[in-house]
Amino acid sequence: MEMRKPARLNGLTGLRSFAAVNIVFFHFSNPNWFGWLAPVVNAGYASVSFFILLSGFVLAYNYAGRARAGELDKARFWEARFTRLYPIYLLSLLVSWRMVPVEYRIHTHPMFWTGMVLSPLLLQGWVPPVATFLNTPAWTMSAESAYYLIFPWLAKGSKPVRVQPYLAKMAVVWCLGLVPGTLYMVLNPDGIAHPDRWSSGPWLQVLKFTPLPHLASFVFGVMLANLDELVGRSSRLRLILGVFGFAATFAILSLGPRVPYAILHDGLLMPPFGCIVLGLAGNNKLAWALGWRPLVFVGEASYCLYLLHYNLWGLLHGSHVLVRTGLIRFDPWISYVLLIGLALLALHLVEKPAQTMLRKWMGVWR
Repeated sequence: MEMRKPARLNGLTGLRSFAAVNIVFFHFSNPNWFGWLAPVVNAGYASVSFFILLSGFVLAYNYAGRARAGELDKARFWEARFTRLYPIYLLSLLVSWRMVPVEYRIHTHPMFWTGMVLSPLLLQGWVPPVATFLNTPAWTMSAESAYYLIFPWLAKGSKPVRVQPYLAKMAVVWCLGLVPGTLYMVLNPDGIAHPDRWSSGPWLQVLKFTPLPHLASFVFGVMLANLDELVGRSSRLRLILGVFGFAATFAILSLGPRVPYAILHDGLLMPPFGCIVLGLAGNNKLAWALGWRPLVFVGEASYCLYLLHYNLWGLLHGSHVLVRTGLIRFDPWISYVLLIGLALLALHLVEKPAQTMLRKWMGVWR
């Protein structure tokens, strides 16, 4: 029997627009421009952790029921994820052509060719020195593709019957997610006294860019979707959780360097992020506010914005088009608007048509 498709969660889609734009600000702004929001922008890397957790939640929200019933076709699931993931990823590789000579200069020849081979295969994130090869944000695609491969088995987990024992299991996953960062703090393998967003070291690259340290966030998101089924959509508890999640996240980020970077980068924020997701997955004023149609419209292009923004920024400023048109006086704000506009174009002119074409082609050859 065909299972009914779950309802859209527009509040979460709207929040994706803020998370993606915050990553743009993180890469290309001075956090002090944003006043009381400076701690959020300065910790923009945490938005990536949120996206990984949200990815696990959304996949389980849509597919866990079928997986538990034994009705999830793994091949079709992987095809669906590939057609969703790869067209824009391929476009991001094409946009990164100007980075090829740069990568050639900064890497040894073997490592350069390792990056050139692994990047189209979504595997570069497994080799820390080339994890950000050609396109800095693209390391997450190695992680996401790995998580998609194992998701059909993760989603088979039994539906929770009681809340408290299940929360205990989620707490274990959270603690496991804190292990990599805690080990880095204790062992200090790179010899960096106070690591922060500007720090670099071989082991810090492993922590930041390889898939395994972030796996707990994805698993937490999958488990969160199971917990979501136990809470009524209109429950007042969801609004309380959502407000608490935003407040707790802001409070933690506001502590700045007093919170160790290694655990803040991924792991520490899982519980407040989970509260935010549960809150916005309900029917309440918070979900309604973030489900505002313009936010949802931009949120649907958040993947395009995330994956394309880094090299599009380089192309935009390397071409000097803003100088020639006199728009440079509005920079960087005009650049932010242009990046969002280009992401929307990529969604509607590349991602969606390519996804439709690939699914038809795969259907013919299946």
